[in-house]
Amino acid sequence: MRTIVITGGTDGMGAALARHYLAAGDRVVVIGRSGAKFDALVATTARRHPSAPERAEFLAADLSLVADSRRVVEHLQEKYERIDALVLAASFIRQRRHVTPEGHEASWSLFFLGKYLFVTRLADLLRASDSPVIVNFAVPGTRVDAIDFDDLEMAERFTFTRSNAQQRRANELLGILAVEQNPGLGYVTWGPDRLVRTSFAGEVGMGMKIAAAVLAPLLGRSPDAAIRPIADIIDTPIPGRAAYRGAKARPLTVGAHDEKDADRLAAAVEKAL
Repeated sequence: MRTIVITGGTDGMGAALARHYLAAGDRVVVIGRSGAKFDALVATTARRHPSAPERAEFLAADLSLVADSRRVVEHLQEKYERIDALVLAASFIRQRRHVTPEGHEASWSLFFLGKYLFVTRLADLLRASDSPVIVNFAVPGTRVDAIDFDDLEMAERFTFTRSNAQQRRANELLGILAVEQNPGLGYVTWGPDRLVRTSFAGEVGMGMKIAAAVLAPLLGRSPDAAIRPIADIIDTPIPGRAAYRGAKARPLTVGAHDEKDADRLAAAVEKAL
């Protein structure tokens, strides 16, 4: 029985993946904010797969808080001997800069600091798997120079576009660190190739509101359909780094100083944590 860990696993594609792997007979650990949504997810799956509740665990957490991410990681370290797949799908969109009670910029904390903790601190559990894989919901293909190393939390000149690009690039560099720790690991940055019929959690602009309310129901793919390429990646992992939009592989963004940038990013984050 595999152990699948999914952040953001109570909504959208994260929930669809949780249902899929519970139906497949795997152990699934869901990290999210709504216990009620998790209970409904498990109850629905249990109608056809009665053992699902025995193989499902919910960990309540706000992953924009470093303390919550750290607490979840420590629980996983204490309870499980291995992790076969780590899916980083938690999302909450913020158009404006927001500072958490811990003093971190909220989007940076959710979309990178927390992911950094999961990837680096769970490396031993991933190494214990025969075919470990990380699927990081971080749309690939941003600029090589998207990271402002002098202002990672964007205290100055914050915009949604700059923040989004920096998070995406940071998660690409995180893959370098992950594969250095575990050469047998498959690390995939993944983004959808079309609209998905799911909610846009957070503070969204008018364009996203229109897409969610009008375009997604008409043109969007269901979460169950959208996760099929992700399930293929998890079920047949390939060691090394890769990038995908939907089912289509995309070239990795390559810079002249990627390894040095990854090390510089890790040093800065370790100091901040």
